[in-house]
Amino acid sequence: MTEAYIVGAVRSPIGKKNGKLSKTHPTDLLGSVVRGLLDRTGVDPLEVDQVIGGCVTQCGEQGSNVTRNAWIAAGLPWDVAATSVDSQCGSSMQTLQFAASSIRAGVYDLAIACGVEGMSRVPLGSNSVQPGFAFSEAFLAACDGKLYTQFMAAQQIAEDYGFSREFMDAMALQSHQRAARATEEGRFAREMLPMKVTLDDGTVEEMTVDECIRPQTTMEKLAALPAIQPECPDMTAGNSSPISDGAAALLVASEEACKRLGLKPRAVVRHMVVAATEPIVMLRGPVPVTYKFLKKTGMRLEDIDLFEVNEAMGSIAPMWQKEFGVSWDVLNVNGSGISLGHPVGATGARILVTLLHELERTGKRIGFQTMCEGGGMAHVTVIERLD
Repeated sequence: MTEAYIVGAVRSPIGKKNGKLSKTHPTDLLGSVVRGLLDRTGVDPLEVDQVIGGCVTQCGEQGSNVTRNAWIAAGLPWDVAATSVDSQCGSSMQTLQFAASSIRAGVYDLAIACGVEGMSRVPLGSNSVQPGFAFSEAFLAACDGKLYTQFMAAQQIAEDYGFSREFMDAMALQSHQRAARATEEGRFAREMLPMKVTLDDGTVEEMTVDECIRPQTTMEKLAALPAIQPECPDMTAGNSSPISDGAAALLVASEEACKRLGLKPRAVVRHMVVAATEPIVMLRGPVPVTYKFLKKTGMRLEDIDLFEVNEAMGSIAPMWQKEFGVSWDVLNVNGSGISLGHPVGATGARILVTLLHELERTGKRIGFQTMCEGGGMAHVTVIERLD
């Protein structure tokens, strides 16, 4: 079995709802990032065996295989195939696992794992034409007729783990402070592909900064925000991830492709695990998938240098941290979904891009990523930085 090496990793800035990226068609957004990945690595696009893209709301501008459409929109050769994956918030983490697995098996030598979500233009859930449209009577019966919203799930988890509104607000504040510090120190500069955007007055500028970060927020400002839903009194816009737009991409190669094309391996994909739990309180997945990872691999959490647990909602990263006791000093060190944004189809790849660059910046070696996903699913991906 050959190893799967990450040889390139880029992302767009993340735009806020109706912000600077909202005028960019999702296919053009992903196409720009994929082309930027190829430009930075110097790879002939015809060497790519497959492009695998994640996207959650695959309808409208993100329908009809958005990944293939993005490749064509970028002016890349028609000869290269592409497909689109929906694994909810883990969609583009799943694309990395598909790409790496295919390379390990010898099916591909070079693949792109990527993802996009233009939530300003294609609202989450708009692929359901009416409430509950996606669910059959048999599905609902299997769930005892109960389906929680993500806010209800996050509220239930907060209550189960004893997290107060004040605690989750404090975690949100920490996330914004960390993301603001990372931006000020230029930590995101190497991973981010500047995007040309058209402003309301018609002028074009280069976007180089994530829009969702709120450096000036305070506990007082967060405490003043109302609950998003009456039945979820502790969940607010301040301690939940914002609606956002973005794309990210990774180039994954076999050892043979690295030698033949002169590509420098930056990291190797060490472990890939997927698991699921009950789909009602659907955001619990990072806990069972981490236990499965530990059992399957024999690794200890003490063997890992940096951790990323996506902040889809304010109780998720604290749930995982409380369960496993990992220090906040090595968890989400540059912020996460609450501060950076959570363009759902792109977030899995975005986190891996950021994790790789942080391992390189700090000289640390082993990085761990997990995230909650709709339907009760979750993934773990572990990478090892190479010298």
